[in-house]
Amino acid sequence: MRIRHKPWAQPELDESSIYIRNPHEFYGKWQSAFDKKQEMHLELGAGRGTFIAQKAVKNPHINFLAIDIKSDMLGYANRNVQHQYMMANRTTDNIRMCTFDIERIALIISEEDIFSRIYINFCNPWPKDRHKKRRLTHTKQLNNYKKFLKKGGEIYFKTDDDELFAESLDYFKESGFEISFITYDMTQSSLPDNIITEHEQMFMNDGIKIKGLIAVYPEGQNET
Repeated sequence: MRIRHKPWAQPELDESSIYIRNPHEFYGKWQSAFDKKQEMHLELGAGRGTFIAQKAVKNPHINFLAIDIKSDMLGYANRNVQHQYMMANRTTDNIRMCTFDIERIALIISEEDIFSRIYINFCNPWPKDRHKKRRLTHTKQLNNYKKFLKKGGEIYFKTDDDELFAESLDYFKESGFEISFITYDMTQSSLPDNIITEHEQMFMNDGIKIKGLIAVYPEGQNET
């Protein structure tokens, strides 16, 4: 999704208690970014944050980290998070976000940072062959995630793009993940505890079927 530069976004993020300005400083110690130590979930490509804001406020027993490459997007995400927590009369103790290029995620998250679930929602499909390695579900990226995804951990993935979904099934297989749930129409069979974002609703209103899956990192598999 393209978004124009928002000059207010970075200043607001710099003043936000949930925004991590230097994610490299938390390499190997992401638990310390939160108020208390508990299970950690990760969203890759947070966008405007409507998903992670609702997910985090409903699950205070889980720490959530949201990453996006664009600070302009995270500016909106910060506002959405603050609104959701204010409506719930809660402090933002279990959610953090940072700006970073997910293709280089190994520079800010190490094998010591154990996440039990990863969310990838409506990522860029990169349809041209020469760009496909940039997909967040490409085999190369999935193998990177295995370095910090808990054995038995899960990746929740949903998209409106048919080609991306079909080819991602191959990527998950190539990288040793097992598909425990799959749907080709979220209106008929939804991911567990799914949160419908504005982005998702827009596609559904246009009659576009949303595809989704849960991929499990098998307990007995070695890292690639």
